Amino acid sequence: MTMLTGRTALVTGAASGIGAAITRRLVADGAHVVAVDRDEAGLKELDGVERVVCDLSDLDAVDALPAAVDVLVNNAGIQHVAPVHEFDPERFGLILRVMLEAPFRLARLVLPHMYSRGWGRVVNVSSVHGVRASPYKSAYVSAKHGLEGLSKVIALEGAAHGVTSNCLNPAYVRTPLVEKQVADQARTHGIDESEVLERIMLTPVAVKRLIEPAEVAELAAVLYGPASGSISGTSLLMDGGWTAH
Repeated sequence: MTMLTGRTALVTGAASGIGAAITRRLVADGAHVVAVDRDEAGLKELDGVERVVCDLSDLDAVDALPAAVDVLVNNAGIQHVAPVHEFDPERFGLILRVMLEAPFRLARLVLPHMYSRGWGRVVNVSSVHGVRASPYKSAYVSAKHGLEGLSKVIALEGAAHGVTSNCLNPAYVRTPLVEKQVADQARTHGIDESEVLERIMLTPVAVKRLIEPAEVAELAAVLYGPASGSISGTSLLMDGGWTAH
């Protein structure tokens, strides 16, 4: 028996990066995992999971995802880097739909099941940008700040039903999302791509390296494991000292 035997988990953005690492950890911990992503090829790389291809910008498709879920991991994210006065409004709306409204829809979907069982864990993969802002990331920062508030509301409402809700707040993680930012950051800041990591991404961080996805998965396991019962409504920073300044 492992700690999540008999439990079902749903992970969004499961095909790569943090989502894939958390998915593998959940499988190792005995959960039946519903792995959700729009990347069908990436999902096929995951073993021992129920694969569901879904674009979270399609909210009707989100509402049709499985509701009998005990551990919800809201992880999927997209990024766009541009000054506010040049930011495409359609892109802004898309980012908030995927990163804030979809997590709301999923919580709304699965909470009745969690309440009926008297146990549930909502793990929101936020970011240091859930508590700090950076230039040129208006949509991403807005979405993460909103996710922080949503997580706290779920924590307050769910407490009487054995449900906890928390955010994980890493700095830059070695993921495809971060790797795709390099060209955008170089263009926006007017520097060479080879300079982005040192001059932009790691400048505010005391620990001068990218975080590995497996590290985030280990912290996620704390939030659904034996120590998680009284951890709720909080944000666990894994920011390499960013917020210590």
